[in-house]
Amino acid sequence: MSSKYIFNLPDIGEGIAEAEIVAWHIAVGDVVDEDDQIADVMTDKATVEMEAPVSGKIVALAGEAGDVIAIGSMLVEIEVEGDVDLEEVEVKVEEQVADETPQEAMTSDEGIEKEHKPEPLVEKVNLQKQSEELAVEASESGVTTSDSGHSKVLATPAVRKRAADLGVDLSQVKAQGEHIRHSDLDAFLSYGSGQGYRPSNASMKRNDETIKVIGMRRKIAQNMAESKRNIPHFSYVDEIDMTELEDMRQDLNSNRGERPKLTMLPLMIVAICKSLPKFAMLNATFDDEAGQVTRHGAVHLGMATQTDQGLMVPVIRNAQDMNIWQLAAEIGRLAEGARSGGLKPEELSGSTLTLTSLGPLGGIATTPVINRPEVAIIGPNKIVERPVFAENGEIHARKLMNLSISCDHRVVDGYDAASYVQALKHLLETPVLLFAD
Repeated sequence: MSSKYIFNLPDIGEGIAEAEIVAWHIAVGDVVDEDDQIADVMTDKATVEMEAPVSGKIVALAGEAGDVIAIGSMLVEIEVEGDVDLEEVEVKVEEQVADETPQEAMTSDEGIEKEHKPEPLVEKVNLQKQSEELAVEASESGVTTSDSGHSKVLATPAVRKRAADLGVDLSQVKAQGEHIRHSDLDAFLSYGSGQGYRPSNASMKRNDETIKVIGMRRKIAQNMAESKRNIPHFSYVDEIDMTELEDMRQDLNSNRGERPKLTMLPLMIVAICKSLPKFAMLNATFDDEAGQVTRHGAVHLGMATQTDQGLMVPVIRNAQDMNIWQLAAEIGRLAEGARSGGLKPEELSGSTLTLTSLGPLGGIATTPVINRPEVAIIGPNKIVERPVFAENGEIHARKLMNLSISCDHRVVDGYDAASYVQALKHLLETPVLLFAD
């Protein structure tokens, strides 16, 4: 005797009304075991992996990858053998969601620097046990846990089979957790391999392909479209002599001891924060619906960071209170967390001003798109050495950089943006002022 169980999309976050199906890991007709990964769904806050609450045969799916479905509506329909204890299944779903869903972002500055508590011993034991079970499961499946001398790779048999069918070396795939999941493999095929998946016997010529814009890429597309549609942008660019600051940076690095190596960004952030108090309209957010601007006292600086999944903006909280070494450490921590997917929602929201840099690809000038609801974004460009005429007519080699700023013209006037950049320029060209009270 069989029956059908409808697995409805559970509430995966307070205030969330709908979620996007990012990826299916099953198809109609597949037989799944309890706890098998069946889909990845994405909300405004995070991507959550959904697991089968019961064993059985998949008879219906809610839609295709990229479709948005409401909380409480059908995700999958599963045909199971025998009767299903619905109360027991619902408890299991609630526990799964509680484990998978990240904490909500904090709304006050207090608690942002909340002390990290160590994992309970029971949780550590469970994680170790799961890893051991996965290794045994992989071994029993006939697939080795290492590839050509590489370090051991943990993955379920289903992931290993899919990777083998695609010709993917799992040792090259970055896992977001203890073991490689289908979502990690999807990210590698889309972005992580550098040139996308190509069989070893394929020619350099590639066929045309149409890719549905879903998940993180769709979220980025929506945010950028809303920003350009709702914000009247204008950009201003000026040239800054970075020679003295670069010399200072090298001197600081030669005497840094155990402290992190300095890039130009920490020094630039100090200059940004020191020059902001007289230009409060730049460190602000605009509420379109309420028609009001909030000028923020603290500088929560967004750092635009490129990752395999797309552009992310981790936030340096209270950047105005940090010294250059603290900023260097925080930049490194957030950048690594963004690329590995290990940041919490509160570390990716609440910025009041954004800094975007392409590093050595910085180009001559940029016109960056504002990170809504902020009203300004600053974009340093590449530093290049050029000949410059001195006042006495002599020619000197100087390290020059163009600095771009884009502003919301509803809040910031062109004169104010230019005045701010001039104040920022003065600090960067006279770096001793960065450390003066």
